[in-house]
Amino acid sequence: MAPPVTARFGKFRVLLGNDADPIVYAAPCGFTSKSLTLGKSLSEVSLPDCADPDAPIVLGRDVESITASISGQGVLAAAAVPTWLDAYESTESVPVKVEIEFSSGTVTWTGAMHIESIELGAEQGGRVTLSISMQSDGALVRTDTFA
Repeated sequence: MAPPVTARFGKFRVLLGNDADPIVYAAPCGFTSKSLTLGKSLSEVSLPDCADPDAPIVLGRDVESITASISGQGVLAAAAVPTWLDAYESTESVPVKVEIEFSSGTVTWTGAMHIESIELGAEQGGRVTLSISMQSDGALVRTDTFA
């Protein structure tokens, strides 16, 4: 049995883009955990069995909308403060790229997102922490480079 090809933490990158043409992406420092969530909003329709009206009705589902969100937590790195606060204070969405690099190729999502929330915190004897939540503004486009 061959082991699966996996990716390490540092190969999962959340990058924010600037307003240059072409866009230049960089990963703000500080995340110690991060996630990308892809979701769908579904509508349900009842589908009767036309050959057997007494059979249980099954549910069909249709996609109404798609969404994506990113969350990340970690330490508040001084170099990343202007990046996060500028993106949060903007009324416009910001360019975002998420990459997961495997030894066999990379999957990338690009699109625009709003910084939904920023939470800063600290505990006695610890460091200042950061928690970020981002929500998609339109579709994220996926590209793969697997061999």
